[in-house]
Order: sequence, then structure tokens, then C-alpha cells
Amino acid sequence: MDIPDILKVADEVVFVKTGEHLDYLQEAILRGTLQGQKYWKIAEETHASEGHVRDIGSKLWKILSEGLGEEITKANFRAKIDKATVYQNNNISSPLICQTITVNNNVNICPETVRSPTSPSNSPQTPNQPHIDLGDAPEIFRFYDRTSQLTTLENWIICDRTRLIALLGISGIGKTTLSLRLIEQIKTHFDYIIYRSLRFSPTLNATLTNLLQIFPQQADIPQNIETQISQLLNYLRQYRCLIIIDDVQMLFCSGQLAGQYKTGYEDYQLFFKLIAEVNHNSCLFINSWEKPREIAKSEVNNNYVRTLVLGSLGLAAKEILKDRKLSDEDTWETLITTYQGNPLWLELTASTIQDLFGGSVSDFLQCDALILEESLQGQLYQQFQRLTQQELAVMIHLAKESQPVALPDILKILQLSVSNLVNAMRSLVIRLLVEAKEEDKTTFFSLNTVIKEYVKNSYMR
Repeated sequence: MDIPDILKVADEVVFVKTGEHLDYLQEAILRGTLQGQKYWKIAEETHASEGHVRDIGSKLWKILSEGLGEEITKANFRAKIDKATVYQNNNISSPLICQTITVNNNVNICPETVRSPTSPSNSPQTPNQPHIDLGDAPEIFRFYDRTSQLTTLENWIICDRTRLIALLGISGIGKTTLSLRLIEQIKTHFDYIIYRSLRFSPTLNATLTNLLQIFPQQADIPQNIETQISQLLNYLRQYRCLIIIDDVQMLFCSGQLAGQYKTGYEDYQLFFKLIAEVNHNSCLFINSWEKPREIAKSEVNNNYVRTLVLGSLGLAAKEILKDRKLSDEDTWETLITTYQGNPLWLELTASTIQDLFGGSVSDFLQCDALILEESLQGQLYQQFQRLTQQELAVMIHLAKESQPVALPDILKILQLSVSNLVNAMRSLVIRLLVEAKEEDKTTFFSLNTVIKEYVKNSYMR
């Protein structure tokens, strides 16, 4: 029996005895115990005191002992729980009452198709009438085909019960639009759907307070971060929720390597980690220019964490050019490829073609140099302001190259240590500013045409 299965068994036992599911600290104690961790290590990873972890652990072993009909301790937990025979319904979408029967020191835990006494019997939301709170989400007027990505995301959320999804992509590629379109496609599967943007960099305390206000309140919202997270996780178990958090890149430092949190925002790292690891039936969906480091670590061993990098819109982008009434349709594919199939870049460029080239894509493409519309340059400026000096040096070097290059070739020219170059390149790949391609077991790096032109215009004159 693997760790997720064991945690499900323990959760059912605790629920039968207490009417409540495992909270995040109880689950962390069980997970740490199964991984052979000492209490001090569990305390360190959960940002709690060792004494507090020991107290919670002691109470937890007592509950499990009463539920399983024999003494359970930290030392024997794995051996005892492995005896349990578990019959689980993989499609449970709300807490269920379980009946525990002890036979010859073996435990059968059989979910019944009855709602738990702690679940509201007359919830104001139904599967067909979810509570939808989109906050300050932008209104979507046009959506261009992303069928394969929508299908992938729907399968991850509905079929695989993924808890944490990171949708990554460079500015303008359509992350927000895709997220909001996804809501329309899967909303009947949820009790609550919530969209929030971090564009103004709210603290985790402010974000959690905002989220907790949406749910039926039993008491005042706590001010303690740990308690707020625990309360939100309880709601994520009690209800099936889809929470979309946009603009996560605003939590990260400028002038530092990718994914490093600003001072005062480090609690988000713990929040994302717990969402991924703690058992619940909901999904946190984040949009970002760059991947949070804890997600990169979690998805290696956690099947409930997924990442989707959003790339070119492809030939579906022809609809953008058609809406703009551009001419020379035989050249549209070239224009789309040149501007990386980025919907925003193409919208801005199409406006320029319409206003200054009479709508002729052919005339526009005959220009000697690639034209970057002012707003497009502004978008890239925001991203380049986040780079370290080492990253910028790498970008300038790549902009000079006509062909993709390998790290050893870059190292010969740039005055960087191997460690600094590797870290800078890895950070640029995470930021999606550098493209990496493997050939004959060697990785080559390059810039797309738009990024290269921007670097030449801004840093090489």
C-alpha cells in the first residue's frame, strides 16, 4: 500500500471517530512518519514547533488506536495500517460516512453512499448551480481554438483529481483566457469556482482572508496564517472547489534567479506545497510567467501536481488576422510563425498592419527588420526587468548567434563561472525566454525571433 492509500485509510478512520477529516498538520505527521522522519524534521517542514507537533501526534495516535481497535504509535503505524483492507470509491466528490468493522485485528473500512453528518444536507450550491466568484477577472470577448489544451486540463482536473496545476507561458500567450474558458467547460463539476489575480502582490494573509470570506462562516476568520490554511483546506475537503490564482509571477523578486519569492511572500511556498500534499477533492490552478520552485520539486514524485506550458496558438491564430480583415492570406502562416503564435503579439502587430500597411501582410513582411509594436516592447520590458546581470549577458550573447549554441560554446566567450552560467541558463529556460532543444545528447539554446529582435533593439545599440 503506497502513502496516498495509507493516508486515505487514516483519514477515513479519523473521520469515523471525530466527524472531521485529517487537517494539514495531522497529514504531515502521518506522511513524515511513513517516510521515517523524526518529529523535529516534521516540525521544520511545517513551520511549527516540535512540541506542538508531538502534542498533535500523540492525540492522533490515540484517535487511530480507538478507531482501529489496537494500540497505534509512531513506531508501529506503518505495520498496523498495512493490515487494513480498504474498499474505496474512486469517484467520491464529497465526504462520506464510513463503517469500521474489526475482524481478527484486521480493519475493513467501507464507504457508504451517505453524506457525512458534517456536510450540509441542504447546501445552497448544487453540481449544476455552482457558486462562481470571478472577482476582477477580465471579460473574454473572443476565444481562439485551444481544444487539445482544454481537453488535457479537463482530464487532469475531473478524471485525475489533480490538486495543483501550473499553467505557464510568456506574457500574452493566453493563460488567463484559457483559464476562464475552462470554467465554462467544467463548472458543473464544482460547488465553488473562484478567480483571483495577484497583480498587486497581496500577502498570503490577504489572499486567504479574501478566499475564506466566500465560504459559509462558522466563526471569525483567524489572523494566523497556519490556522487560515487549515481552515481553507477543510473547505476544500467539504466542497469541490476550483480556485484559479492568476499573475503568480508577481510574488517573485526582480534581479534574482527565477522563482525566488519577495521578502514577506515566502508563506506562499508553504501554501502551494500543502495544497499539493494534503488530501482533498479540490483543485488550485495557478497562472504564471515562471514556475514556482516548490511545484517543480513536487511534480517529480506527486501525481496530483501537473504543469502545462502554453505555446503557440498555431494556425488557429488565422482567426485573429481574419477578424482584423488583413489581406494576403497566403502569407499569414509566415506572420504567425514569426510572432510565435502569441495571440497578444499578433493582435498588436495586426493593428499596425491595418493602420500603416493598408492591411497588407505581404507589404509588412517585406520590411528589412522585424517590427515590434510599442505595447509589445512594453510587455517584454516588464519581463526583462526581472533578469539578473548574468541572465542578461547570456541573452545578449544568444541574440548575436545565428544558430542554436551549446553551453560549452557560450562558456568560451562569456566571463562566467560554470556554476553561474548553468544557473542563469536554467533560470532563463524557466522564464520561457530561452528555448532549449536536444540533439545527439547535446542541448542547444536559442532565442525566438521576437525576443532576439527585442534584445538587439534594447541592449545592443
